[in-house]
Amino acid sequence: MGAKRTDYRYVHSREPRGDDFRRLEIPLRLAAGGAHYTNIEEIRIGATGRRWSGVALGALGSLSKPLLNQRCLVLPRGALIIPPWSFHMTAYDDLRALFINCSLKRSTEPSHTQRLMDLSISIMAEQGIATSTIRAADLDIPPGVYPDMSEHGWDTDGWPEVQRQVMAADILVIGTPIWLGDKSSICTRVIERLYGSSDVLNPQGQYAYYGRVGGCIVTGNEDGIKHCAMNVLYSLQHLGYVIPPQADAGWIGEAGPGPSYGDEGRVGLDNEFTQRNTTFMAWNLMHLARMLKDAGGVPARGNQRSAWDRGERASHPNREYR
Repeated sequence: MGAKRTDYRYVHSREPRGDDFRRLEIPLRLAAGGAHYTNIEEIRIGATGRRWSGVALGALGSLSKPLLNQRCLVLPRGALIIPPWSFHMTAYDDLRALFINCSLKRSTEPSHTQRLMDLSISIMAEQGIATSTIRAADLDIPPGVYPDMSEHGWDTDGWPEVQRQVMAADILVIGTPIWLGDKSSICTRVIERLYGSSDVLNPQGQYAYYGRVGGCIVTGNEDGIKHCAMNVLYSLQHLGYVIPPQADAGWIGEAGPGPSYGDEGRVGLDNEFTQRNTTFMAWNLMHLARMLKDAGGVPARGNQRSAWDRGERASHPNREYR
């Protein structure tokens, strides 16, 4: 199955030439119904079906080079355009992303972690992904490793609703502050509760978290980003999540007490490393989620718990396990 692409078509009422005007600008945002220009993979112009795609899209000759200028397709003077023309682009608008903020603060207080998570959220939302955020501190989530701890002695449990949203999402991003060099206690609890459903299987007999992608965002004002990311991402992959390249991002200040991300409306917002990594993380999560969704998840061979329980051993070299 190929990548999900949304095709758009724009037809001129006449056959304009670029020398009829200084330059031709077509508002792609309007033509694409809100899709972002950076996804454009191919432009086809004219009855002959001339195409620009991939690297060639930005590497054509000076007279025929189409330029992607913000929300417009710009063709320079002298370019001949024979209607109709069309373009197609990879679409992400059928994906869902869930962000769980494990700050120790409730949502009535500002969260530095949320400030950085909002950057990733905005990138995904711009591509049409349905995003939602949960502030774990707002909820009554008791400790435990069962799906519903109200069935194990606790009066209430807010986790089952969180788990429902987790299972509805193609992308899961866990955000955590750093305390004493480690992820927050709430983050630990969230991961433990995710583990409570690790024995659930999908219709293919694989663990239910298969076919989803995970990432993490970490903030603090001392050291510990990589340590926290290592722990969170290991936990997610152990549960069955697929981790794309550079699936973590974060910000820390100088060693010792000091300002946190977003303090004074500016701290960390101009940090090239943080902005780059957060952007790369968001896009890599989207790309891999798109690939997995188009492929129908992780191939169901050699990784089905239900098949193993039936005695199938998937070419295991030890005959006792075949």
